[in-house]
Amino acid sequence: MMNKEEFIQLLQDKKYKTAQNILSEMNDMDTAAFLEELDAKECALAFRLISKEKAANVFSCMSSKMQTYLVDMFSETELKELLDDLYMDDTVDMLEDLPANLVTRILKNLDSNKRSTINKLLKYPEDSAGSIMTTEYVTLKKTMTVKQAMNHIKDIGIHKETIYTCYVTENKKLIGIVTAKSLMTSDDDENITNLMNTNIISVHTHTDQEQVAHLFRKYDLIAMPVLDSDGCLVGIVTFDDAMDVMVDETNEDISRMAAMEPNEKTYFETTVWQQAKHRILWLLVLMFSATITGSIITRYENAFSAVPLLVSFIPMLMDTGGNCGSQSSTLIIRGLALGEIHFKEGSVTTNG
Repeated sequence: MMNKEEFIQLLQDKKYKTAQNILSEMNDMDTAAFLEELDAKECALAFRLISKEKAANVFSCMSSKMQTYLVDMFSETELKELLDDLYMDDTVDMLEDLPANLVTRILKNLDSNKRSTINKLLKYPEDSAGSIMTTEYVTLKKTMTVKQAMNHIKDIGIHKETIYTCYVTENKKLIGIVTAKSLMTSDDDENITNLMNTNIISVHTHTDQEQVAHLFRKYDLIAMPVLDSDGCLVGIVTFDDAMDVMVDETNEDISRMAAMEPNEKTYFETTVWQQAKHRILWLLVLMFSATITGSIITRYENAFSAVPLLVSFIPMLMDTGGNCGSQSSTLIIRGLALGEIHFKEGSVTTNG
């Protein structure tokens, strides 16, 4: 991979074709990471060199800070082209982090159907399945044959986030699931009814996203259907979004284990005052407990004067207490993360 300085030199020398070829050889995630290392103006110039087919995927892999800058720099035409290729869930994730003025500008560049869908997704509670689902999935009818289903996928699949799992619906109700493998390995005249799996693992729009991630891990799923209160299929959660949830929840657990409030921003995006605010509560609690410990030791000064050897045990006991606390919290949090331990009606229970 070309280093940053050499790439910047290509841009300065206006060797845009060479720079474009270099970016086209990288995968989407590496391209996003590479552009993040550039200055804002250089990043905007380099992003415009990326092919239209690849640009949306690269954009979705970028940080919210860089996305905000690029959206602000785009012309109306460029913004519309990007939004047309951006998957619905990625668009919603972006809108949640953008300033209000840019959100308004983006919504103006969307057609009425997309705008209505995005508004619905934004209304779902934070950290729910509805907030991370996408509405771009493939639906089939139970009366279709394999050939008809394959032709249907060819017609609309390019606009869907995943085609590896297709959903059989009847009056918007989910009645079965068919995998791409089943379709490709079956005869053309085979009926979908004979191929679909009716043992469906699904969640509801208000299901907590951590539970959704747990089901992905438990059943090794690629995508999971999301149903509304009436049992109608309204979206799916894909594996990449479930992975993001797992990372976020793990970061939250680790922060709490270290006696800090979770923070969604990166370390360098967080101000000193915000860092202090997230830590001050627990630091005060620890300081108060240390004060109590000090007062207890003070009460036994006479005993320490009589037997000075007792003083040597204080560091050992304090270190042992700290190690025990750290080990215990690690075991409990790890158990919670793996689903081995869970809270139930004010008590802690274990599986098995």
